Amino acid sequence: MGNRGMEDLIPLVNKLQDAFSYIGQACNLDLPQIAVVGGQSAGKSSVLENFVGRDFLPRGSGIVTRRPLVLQLISATAEWAEFLHCKGKKFTDFDEVRTEIEAETDRATGANKGISPVPINLRVYSPHVLNLTLIDLPGITKVPVGDQPVDIEQQIRDMIMQFITRESCLILAVTPANSDLANSDALKLAKDVDPQGLRTIGVITKLDLMDEGTDARDVLENKLLPLRRGYIGVVNRSQKDIDGRKDIKAALEAERKFFLSHPAYRHMAEKMGTPRLQRVLNEQLTNHIRDTLPAFRSKLQSQLLALDKEAEEYRGYRPDDPSRKTKQLLQMVQQFSVDFEKRIEGSGDQVDTVELSGGAKINRIFHERFPFELVKMECDEKEMRREISYAIKNIHGIRTGLFTPDMAFEAIVKKQVMQLKGPCVKCVDMVIQELINTVRQCSNKLECFPMLREETERIVTSHIRDRESRAKDQVLLLIDIQLSYINTNHEDFIGFANAQQKTSQGNKSQSSAVNQVIRKGWLTINNISIMKGGAKEYWFVLTAESLSWFKDDEEKEKKYMLPLDNLKVRDVEKSFMSSKHIFCIFNTESRNVYKDNRTLELACDSQDDVDSWKSSLLRAGVYPEKVMAVESESTAATENFSMDPQLERKVETIRNLVDSYMAIVNKCIRDLMPKTIMHLMINNVKDFINAELLAQLYSAGDQNTLMDESQEQAQRRDEVLRTHQALKEALVIIGDLSTSTITTPMPPPVDNSWVGGAGGRRSPPSSPTSSRRMSSGQRPAPRGAPPPPNRPGPLGPFNNSAESPQAPSRPNRAPPSIPSRRPPPSPTRQAPP
Repeated sequence: MGNRGMEDLIPLVNKLQDAFSYIGQACNLDLPQIAVVGGQSAGKSSVLENFVGRDFLPRGSGIVTRRPLVLQLISATAEWAEFLHCKGKKFTDFDEVRTEIEAETDRATGANKGISPVPINLRVYSPHVLNLTLIDLPGITKVPVGDQPVDIEQQIRDMIMQFITRESCLILAVTPANSDLANSDALKLAKDVDPQGLRTIGVITKLDLMDEGTDARDVLENKLLPLRRGYIGVVNRSQKDIDGRKDIKAALEAERKFFLSHPAYRHMAEKMGTPRLQRVLNEQLTNHIRDTLPAFRSKLQSQLLALDKEAEEYRGYRPDDPSRKTKQLLQMVQQFSVDFEKRIEGSGDQVDTVELSGGAKINRIFHERFPFELVKMECDEKEMRREISYAIKNIHGIRTGLFTPDMAFEAIVKKQVMQLKGPCVKCVDMVIQELINTVRQCSNKLECFPMLREETERIVTSHIRDRESRAKDQVLLLIDIQLSYINTNHEDFIGFANAQQKTSQGNKSQSSAVNQVIRKGWLTINNISIMKGGAKEYWFVLTAESLSWFKDDEEKEKKYMLPLDNLKVRDVEKSFMSSKHIFCIFNTESRNVYKDNRTLELACDSQDDVDSWKSSLLRAGVYPEKVMAVESESTAATENFSMDPQLERKVETIRNLVDSYMAIVNKCIRDLMPKTIMHLMINNVKDFINAELLAQLYSAGDQNTLMDESQEQAQRRDEVLRTHQALKEALVIIGDLSTSTITTPMPPPVDNSWVGGAGGRRSPPSSPTSSRRMSSGQRPAPRGAPPPPNRPGPLGPFNNSAESPQAPSRPNRAPPSIPSRRPPPSPTRQAPP
């Protein structure tokens, strides 16, 4: 057969296939095999039965093959079959084999003609077979039968694709001769996964059922619809023969006589038939295994190396050994402590590239989120001036004061400082949540021991909650300290004289801030007209006076400039279909903000980006919308409240003093908050894990119970040991194998665009001697007759002969070995008597 040096190669792969079937997907190895693909009633089952020489496959209506059947044929002196799920039981009666296939199929799919991707492994030993491994897949169907789901066609296609997409799988595309070959589902699927035709072999069945006067000679000679590996024709038993229990040996003899006696096929009879197909498949599979063996060995070795360390740890493992449990408890707590410190300090080998976490997230809370919460406290300018004016008047009482009272300044400052408690407590809460998340991430390595993981998380979380109350008390104490003494002698405080001077120069400072750029960045405008493409991304520039957006970050083409007068910010609920976070800007006087839109909806990728932009808008004087019942009353009071020039100067002076002093307080709080939280919480939790966690675990209960492993861990250990042993045995077997072989080169490429590509299926012109639809019923033209005038030659689009006066030469459309015109039958090709 041309592969004598590799006679044991296919049985070897069969043994590997059996061994890895026990392991399942853990090994994830693609073993070389042949998948049989075809439509319903294409003759796949008959081809396989002819290989074996026995009737053993189920027959009936609907989908006969409802689970993949891995059929391993092994040449032996005796004849029997055995299943992988019934290992050790030999079946000598092939009727029992059929019954067992039906029963095993029903066990996985039920009796309602459903399908399952779990294969049935059947091994057949016989003196009448060649070493071969095939997978019989369900036939491609279009219409559900019985209780089958409506998407049965898609399910079958998905199952077939699981096998034929593997580079190690040869594809046996079976098509009946009495159907349109160019519309073959088997060839179309093969073309999708194997566009170069390196793995596809064509099989034409039912040649004896073609209409009288037609034949498939052009197809079998690989001229009409060529494949790189060509076609092999077979003749199976008819349904009448099957019902009449016609012997397969007699059927094979009838098949041979058919090819020898048929005038269109007798010159190639030695290249047709089931025995020839067996030999070709054996040769192709053996060569395919030889070609994939180096990569297969490398994959085995890489997987073995990946499992070596873990398997070594498990090999001497004794789950009930007390000393082992004590040692492992110490190792686990030590590892948990190291991981927690690495995540907080930012060092280590486990770096999260998806999102911020641990110490980086806490750093962002300290220096971005907490300052943003402080900025959000800033109240409306009109509201502040109104409060200051009321404070001045209430302090003077019935008298009209001549000087600006200090008590008004202190009252407003204390009210502002009291408001700092909310952002400070919220900062502590955010840090607490991130610490708890970090503890959970570090405890993932303890999942092998559920009780230990649960107890560790409980102890550390309880300690964090205990420190939370102390940290909040200390933070609130910082605020109370600021309230206890208003230090107007601070070196950064502007003082009364400077505040008055700043009031007189207010207009100049306001005009100088007009062009101050506060922020730049990309934002998506959500409510652009649908006719213009819906949401679109622009480059935004925020200044103290306006919000502008440009086509790109070069800021050359300005799309719009929006003044900030009378604008406010409102949150917008995130839509179900949108992945972005949205907020909007609107005009308090109910005017259109942008063209015909009352609001300008802006979207960011994350909530943090939204908060950051809202913080920048606050700095520019665009405040969040106040949702309060008293808003209208306070607004009306502000609008109706009028101040005389003397009172207005006093209000402006105190306003400047408050701004100056609150800047000092904010600077102090922003500096002390991270230090307080680090000392009272983060560093304390690290010290607790290092020094106290182990003692707490020992006092929590029985250590043996803590170190009871999970069921998943026990399964993982057994699986790793089995896989590691199987990989070692496989490498030993492959290492002892001689790979010397005689191989045949791959046929040259052919034009197979007729199978259908991205641009649609291209059908070749019909031939006078053989139509695309092989059951057309037309009589062929006499052999060797010249083509009619003004018509293409007998080979249609694949005619590359210079002898045809009507068709131009196309040397690249077919292999050079294909003759351009059929020669007249030679007497030497007559069938033997």
